[in-house]
Amino acid sequence: MSDANTDLVYDPDQNPEEKREVRKNYRSLARLFDEHQANLTEHTAEELTKHIVQADELFTKVKGPQEATLDSALLLKASSMGARKARAMKSGSGTFEVDEFVSRLITFMGGRRTLEDREHDDSEVEQDGDAPLDWEKIGRRALAKSHRVPVLNFMLGPLSIEQKKRTVTKRAKLEKNKEDERKPEELKEEDILRSQNETTKNVLVLENILENEDGPINLFRFIINPKDFAQSVENLFYLSFLIRDGKVAMEINENGEPVVYMCEQPSDQDYAAGLKKQQMVMEFDMATWKRAIEVFNINESKVPQRPPAKIRLGSQWLG
Repeated sequence: MSDANTDLVYDPDQNPEEKREVRKNYRSLARLFDEHQANLTEHTAEELTKHIVQADELFTKVKGPQEATLDSALLLKASSMGARKARAMKSGSGTFEVDEFVSRLITFMGGRRTLEDREHDDSEVEQDGDAPLDWEKIGRRALAKSHRVPVLNFMLGPLSIEQKKRTVTKRAKLEKNKEDERKPEELKEEDILRSQNETTKNVLVLENILENEDGPINLFRFIINPKDFAQSVENLFYLSFLIRDGKVAMEINENGEPVVYMCEQPSDQDYAAGLKKQQMVMEFDMATWKRAIEVFNINESKVPQRPPAKIRLGSQWLG
C-alpha cells in the first residue's frame, strides 16, 4: 500500500518474530477497517487516512508473499471504504453522484466537447462520445495527488459497458401425427376374471395329476417341462396355490430330494391347535431348469403341454 521501495525484496530468511508481528498488525488494521465499514457515519475521513498511513509504514516490513497477500486484502478494504465514503459525501444540498462525476471526467478528457469548444470550432461536424479519451490529461492531474505508478489493473471496468442480452431459444413444439396417437388401453373387469379363471383351471389340472399319483413325487419331475422353460415356471406358480391352501405338502425326503404329495387340508381347529403356515422363496432360473433335466433325466412332462397363452391388447388378442 506504500510507495515503491527499492529496498523491498523477497526475503525467505526473514526473522519469524518480525513476520508474526507484521501479520498481527495487518489483522489488527483489518479489524479496524471492518468496524469503520459497519459504522461508516461515525468515523471521519481523517481516521481512514490515519489507518492507511499506518498500513504504508507496515508495508515497508513486508518481505514474503503471505504478508503481501494481507496487504492486498487491506487495500481492497480501504478502496471499498473510500468508495462508500465518497458516495456518502455531500456537496451543498446534494450527495456525491457517481454518474455525474464520470460524465464530467469524460468531458474533461475530451470525450464530449463543451459548448465553449463548439463555439470556437469552425467545423460543422460535432464530435460526441466517439472521440478518443485523453487519459494522459487526467493522468497528469492525478499525478499531482499520488506518487503511485498508475496501472490498468486498478480500473473497475470500462466507462461504457454494453449490457449483454440473453438470447432465449424457443424450443420447437413437437408436432405429433394424430393418426399415431393412441389412448391408453382400458383394463376391463372381464379381462381380470378371465385371468383368474385361467389360473384356477390350471391349478385344478395339477391337483388332478397329483391325486392320481401313488405317493410323493420329486418336485422337479412334476413341474418341469423339458421342452418349455416358461411353462415350467408356470407349473411352479400354479403348484404354489395348492401348497398355500394346504392341499399339497412339500418336504425333503431321506435322499435329500424335494417331494410333493396330496394331503388332508388343515381345518380351522388345526390352526387353532397351533399349526402355523410357513413361507419359502424358491429360485428357479433357466440354469436350474437345465440342471434338473440333466440330473433327473426328465424326458417328458408330467403336466400336459398347454397352448401358448393369448394376451389381450385392448380389443385384440395376441397369440
